Amino acid sequence: MSSIRLDSQKPYFATSGLVVGYALSSSLLAVINKYAITKFNYPGLLTALQYLTSALGVWLLGKLGFLHHDPFVVETAKKFLPAAFVFYLAIFTNTNLLRHANVDTFIVFRSLTPLLVALADTAFRKQPCPSKLTFASLVIILGGAVGYVATDSAFTLTAYSWAFAYLITITTEMVYIKHMVMNLGLNTWGFVLYNNLLSLMMAPIFWVLTGEYGDVFSALGANAGNWFEYDAFFAVSLSCVFGLLISFFGFAARKAISATAFTVTGVVNKFLTVVINVLIWDKHASPFGLVCLCITIVGGVSYQQSVSGTSNTTAQRESTMPKQADSENEDDDFVEDRQGRLTGKLAE
Repeated sequence: MSSIRLDSQKPYFATSGLVVGYALSSSLLAVINKYAITKFNYPGLLTALQYLTSALGVWLLGKLGFLHHDPFVVETAKKFLPAAFVFYLAIFTNTNLLRHANVDTFIVFRSLTPLLVALADTAFRKQPCPSKLTFASLVIILGGAVGYVATDSAFTLTAYSWAFAYLITITTEMVYIKHMVMNLGLNTWGFVLYNNLLSLMMAPIFWVLTGEYGDVFSALGANAGNWFEYDAFFAVSLSCVFGLLISFFGFAARKAISATAFTVTGVVNKFLTVVINVLIWDKHASPFGLVCLCITIVGGVSYQQSVSGTSNTTAQRESTMPKQADSENEDDDFVEDRQGRLTGKLAE
């Protein structure tokens, strides 16, 4: 009898392990990326190393039979290139935002994306105007963000320029690019492989355009014979490993639990990120800024609930629509994962 009970508990422990793994990797990722860019101040090279780790990780795990990904085909890569370009810009601006601002600022601007997505959908994609509940949620998000910015003692023009650049690129990705990519028929891990491999190929172009290659070579010349720094190596390695972990645990947890449970986990992850960021160092907002940040996150929760409720109502009226609605909700979660890491680099 005891062996039967243990066997019946295995799926429970497996699912719990996936959820805990996703929660830890997601909540720690933004803080780890901030730590990495603090110790290794070369955002272009840092993201390239993350792309390399993720692409190699997917390819190696595929060879070992742990996952299945679509093969890399040149014709498919050409069609995917615009999406990879926008994704690269989103990750690049994300990393530079973390370079010049704290993690709280990143979360606030990441939470603003539903507002811009709703406006873009209504203005450019001829979608219906948001419902009253959705509109109220967007107002809460905006109010929390305005309060945060108004009281941000660490405000700098450079940091907020990167913040707005990130906001524009991630909104573009969420509104247009994800729908274009859906037509390519790639599976989840194929998406990760194409995204990271193509982004890795684009990295040298940005090194030249931003002049970062000069900074790297100057640093190498100044530290001739002493290129290895343990702190920087540890920070970059940790960032790369967690980038791959968020991909694995994010996709596995999404399959193991319901969409609602996955969304709730994502929200909890944001609060965990805030708590961890406050506890480990002084690179965080003021107490009032943290309150505004929490208001913004609560607005995001309300927005997700209002959108889910609308999707469910529509699904009940039109039985042919549920798969499409589910697919769009999963796409939003996937983008969230990638921006939280960096990769997913979708990444809640």
